[in-house]
Amino acid sequence: MTAVLPQGELTIARMCALTGVSRAGYYRHWAAAAPRQEETGVRDAIQRLALAHPHYGYRRIAAQLRREGLAVNHKRVLRLMREDNLLCLRKRAFVPMTTDSRHGWRVVPNLARGMVPTGLDQLWVADITYIRLQEEFAFLAIVLDAFSRRVIGWALDTHLQASLAIAALSMALAARRPAPGRVIHHSDRGVQYACGDYTALLAAHDIQPSMSRIGNPYDNAKAESFMKTLKQEEVDGRNYRDAHQAREMIGSFIEEVYNRQRLHSALAYQSPAEFEANLPWQGGAKTTASRSLATALWGARSRAACSAEPHQQPGPQPAVSQTPATTIATCS
Repeated sequence: MTAVLPQGELTIARMCALTGVSRAGYYRHWAAAAPRQEETGVRDAIQRLALAHPHYGYRRIAAQLRREGLAVNHKRVLRLMREDNLLCLRKRAFVPMTTDSRHGWRVVPNLARGMVPTGLDQLWVADITYIRLQEEFAFLAIVLDAFSRRVIGWALDTHLQASLAIAALSMALAARRPAPGRVIHHSDRGVQYACGDYTALLAAHDIQPSMSRIGNPYDNAKAESFMKTLKQEEVDGRNYRDAHQAREMIGSFIEEVYNRQRLHSALAYQSPAEFEANLPWQGGAKTTASRSLATALWGARSRAACSAEPHQQPGPQPAVSQTPATTIATCS
């Protein structure tokens, strides 16, 4: 009596003998059919992701495919996307002025330059951008946590008054409730951020203000990067009827797509919400891989900041403004 082997334990030679097919014939058929089937599956997955995320480039598509269990590299994804004409959308080049720094309010020093945050709620960055509507412009103010890249406060309206930026900051304060003296708030020199009402709200929560240098967008690069992503992946190609519709659609993009779904290259291709959930000091059981990833990211950011610092010459150094010890990574 022949023993019955569990499914999957029959050898190729045994199955060929049972079906009356030569092994050479089987391998010829496999070499012709299997790669085509695998290629079709990869193309189908790429097309599905490209339709779901029309602004994703080939690197993010490749990262998402690997998260879904497909063994592909970015070069192959780029080739297949070129062959299938799956090109991501680009933004239009029109940028009206949203910053008015010609005012009499106090301009504070730049405390964020060279700073490497090592945790949440150490450095918040804020900015304002325009949104084109059918018959007018609206303006979006945001507050973003520089460590996790998460948008923690935002507001949209048809004016550029200080109340717009205050509404975004109030949302961030309600969502995070930071400890007094812990946060540095960085922005440009616009009147919305320098006015008395805004600085009073910062002072009431013991938040240190910081402002960029004149005409230097690199000082607020993380906020500028978010605005670029917002324009490319949500605003461009839309035709918002009015501010109400823009507020609903942009709010949905920020809360559901950007914060919870979009993969960020700076976060090892995780979403901001996923990155925050995987931080080792957050509640719940965390994997060793998550802890190692967070540690590696902190180390990489610290090394980058250290390498960017100019070498100091011997002799007396000018005094610098003090910031909380917990907000600056130490270079060793």
